[in-house]
Amino acid sequence: MTFGQDPDRIYGAFMCRGDVSPQSCKACVDLATSDVITRCPNKKESVIWFDNCMLRYSNQSFFSSMQTSPRFYMWNTQNASDPNEFNRVLGNLMSSLAEEAANGGGSSSSRAMFKTKQVELNSFQKIYGLVQCTPDLSPGDCYSCLTNIITEIPACCNRKQGGRVISVSCNLRFEIYPFYARDDSPAPSPPLLPLPPSTNSTTPEGKGKNSARVVILAVIPSAIAAVVICAVVIFLCKTKRRPNQTSITAVYSSQDEEITTVESLQFTMEILRAATNNFSEANKLGEGGFGPVYKGQLSNGQKIAVKRLSRQSGQGEVEFKNEVVLVAKLQHRNLVRLLGFCFQGEEKLLIYEFVPNMSLDRFIYDPHRRADLNWERRHRIIVGIARGILYLHEDSRHRIIHRDLKLSNILLDAEMDPKISDFGMARLVMDQTQGSTTSLIAGTYGYMAPEYAMCGRFSVKSDVFSFGVILLEIVTGQKISVFLEPEHGENLLSYAWRLWNEGRALQLIDPTLRGICLPNEVVRCIHIGLLCVQENVADRPTMGSVVVLLTSGSISLALASRPAFFANSRIGSSFVSNVDKSHSHLNEPEQVAAANSPYSVNDMSITELYPR
Repeated sequence: MTFGQDPDRIYGAFMCRGDVSPQSCKACVDLATSDVITRCPNKKESVIWFDNCMLRYSNQSFFSSMQTSPRFYMWNTQNASDPNEFNRVLGNLMSSLAEEAANGGGSSSSRAMFKTKQVELNSFQKIYGLVQCTPDLSPGDCYSCLTNIITEIPACCNRKQGGRVISVSCNLRFEIYPFYARDDSPAPSPPLLPLPPSTNSTTPEGKGKNSARVVILAVIPSAIAAVVICAVVIFLCKTKRRPNQTSITAVYSSQDEEITTVESLQFTMEILRAATNNFSEANKLGEGGFGPVYKGQLSNGQKIAVKRLSRQSGQGEVEFKNEVVLVAKLQHRNLVRLLGFCFQGEEKLLIYEFVPNMSLDRFIYDPHRRADLNWERRHRIIVGIARGILYLHEDSRHRIIHRDLKLSNILLDAEMDPKISDFGMARLVMDQTQGSTTSLIAGTYGYMAPEYAMCGRFSVKSDVFSFGVILLEIVTGQKISVFLEPEHGENLLSYAWRLWNEGRALQLIDPTLRGICLPNEVVRCIHIGLLCVQENVADRPTMGSVVVLLTSGSISLALASRPAFFANSRIGSSFVSNVDKSHSHLNEPEQVAAANSPYSVNDMSITELYPR
């Protein structure tokens, strides 16, 4: 419903879980109404979740609009006894529930787009599942929302006996005990506490977007004989903050602050010089084709990475600032976050969050360090990279084609989770899926799709190709630039294809993984990697399909055909090159990588962004 007149019109809605009684629904909404006003005073947009209901209001209409962000996770701390079988059964259950919930659209009933189901896991155990969409969504949007958050299950709840993924437009939950009402009976309470530390306890993890602040509050009321029932309340509040160029703490204290003005992102040169000890060599992390990167620390203790762009760019101040604002709005757990910029005279600097564990190439290419990456960790990294690219392609405000995906542009955080870096600056092109360049090709040979390297044509499938190369490097521990069979002129792609064709794919596995990994899962990843590097653009899957294939072992894969090969000594060289429109080839590349550095740390060069 709406209340008031523009510009002070308010849009509001609430949704109760489909299995709660009208009385319980009203009680939950009444509590949410009073609580959100208390906790989010003077906010222009808020959303608050309780176990039985959700309440939301905004100064902008959100009706019939599907949103999967912000979202958050909760998971059971106890692991499944047979994770592979559990994930297989769970995947089938969630896929079935998503279809059934979407088919329930078009009704104003409280149970519209709400479905529950239980399935047999084994002879003595079941999995109980629940999904729900807001009833204002179309069936197609409901299905899209649910499939989107279903792909998040491995990221939050892999191998866990229970979990939840909750977003603004839809949510899901699964457990090995009944937690919802069936046959019009009251919804059962969760297991009574106290319990053993690992039994049916849940841990929340917030995942907000750029315009919301996530706060998690656990409410533990007293009950009979020390019995405690846990209730988790999570709410998000959004408001505009007045720009402050001098108080860095005020502007950057929260990852989820709304970015509304250029001023709120601007650092002074004095602040950056103090943070980096005047850009000292001791603070230098590395150098890429577009300038050096320095580690720094602000006065409030926050660590940053400062990219000092070369002065050869002809980009103007207004264009530069507009593009910074666009890139700063990208918010995803698998993307390095841009915190701000500095533009002073000929100086242009970008300020990023600091990622402590350097880049992925420092592990994969190092025969000693790669042993620290077991198969479970590598698979999590692969899935994380895929999710980050999917966000750029489909879930961000604009469709973004990275164009320079490679291991050195994948940074690892303190938990060894991947963060894609090197988004660089945006250039707005009104094109939804593909484009071409007539002047500049920037990227790394070997990771570049053939249609881009040879003709300057790029699309989301160009990034898919690069991801396929990355995936094969992670699985094999080999560089794309290494000729594995020099006598045959074979690089990683041609070598992988030959062994795959000969039925010897297991020989591709990194020796440090042999005997300790899951062969079927590794071979499936190799298969997916080969699908991504197909020579024909149309034969490559989308990143949405890639995420589903990586996280569901029950979906059959298409047959792979001959990939695009780059049997050339220039493989692996970073370059910028002009495209000759009259010929389908690249001019001789200009080397831009640091010659004296085998690896790149926080190597964030310029990449163009292409919005929807």
